[in-house]
This record gives sequence, structure tokens and C-alpha cells, in this order.
Amino acid sequence: MHAACMPERPIYRANSGGPSSRTRNELISSTLLGREDGPIHCPRHLCLALDFGSVDPVTESTRLLHEAGFLSPEALRILFGQDARPMVCQLTPALQPLMVAGADRMEVLRQAFLLGLCTSVRFDPARPVLWTQASLTRRLELFDVTEFYA
Repeated sequence: MHAACMPERPIYRANSGGPSSRTRNELISSTLLGREDGPIHCPRHLCLALDFGSVDPVTESTRLLHEAGFLSPEALRILFGQDARPMVCQLTPALQPLMVAGADRMEVLRQAFLLGLCTSVRFDPARPVLWTQASLTRRLELFDVTEFYA
């Protein structure tokens, strides 16, 4: 493209208010997630984390689903999706996962169903249940933000 045809880009300038010898870096870290007191409430609603060991998460979840008599992960909405509402998710690798081997099948299916409705940042009960290796192995905390946006 010829230079005359290029759109002119805006120029942005910033001033820290002092000479460069007085600049500094500040790490600011804060969150509203998990707060149950004060004017803004975003309480933690639940934690989801499954450990499938060396078996494939999708294959094992599907096996457990069929053993329980369900045809698809969507069928689990009847049991586990009735009161679900959108929430914010936070990846939390330090969460202690439920070991799938030897665990209660219905608890594994409940968590797998809910994980299938999550991305890494959002729980959306209106989306289809997607079981992938990534979705089933996430360790998530889910936070209720309805009061924050109300």
C-alpha cells in the first residue's frame, strides 16, 4: 500500500510527572473474588477439580456416564443444572482434586458436567456441555458475581 493511502495513526504520549530518574514500578494486586463482606459481594460458590490419573478424561467420563445410564453429558442437566446461574471462574492450580478412581460416580459426573459448562474464566449454564481434556482437567473456583453486577 502506498504511504499516501495509509491511515494516519494517532500519537499517544504519557508523562509520569517527574524525570526518568524518579520512575518506579509498583506491583498492585487485589481481587473482589471471594469477598463476602463489605459493599461488594463475590463469594466463592464452589470448587471443581478432578484427577483422572493416567486415563483419558473424556473416555473415563463417558464410561462413567454410560454406566450411570445416561446417553450424553447433556442429559446430566436434569440432575445438576436446574439452579445453575452464570459465574466467574478462576484457574486455581493449587486446588486439591477429587481422585476419580474410587470416587463416587455421581460426584465425578456432577463435577464433569459443571466443568463442561466452564471456560477458564466463565461458567455459563446456557452453553452446551463440552467435555475435552482441557475442560475436564481444569482446577477452578467459581464465584457468584450477581450482587456485583446488580
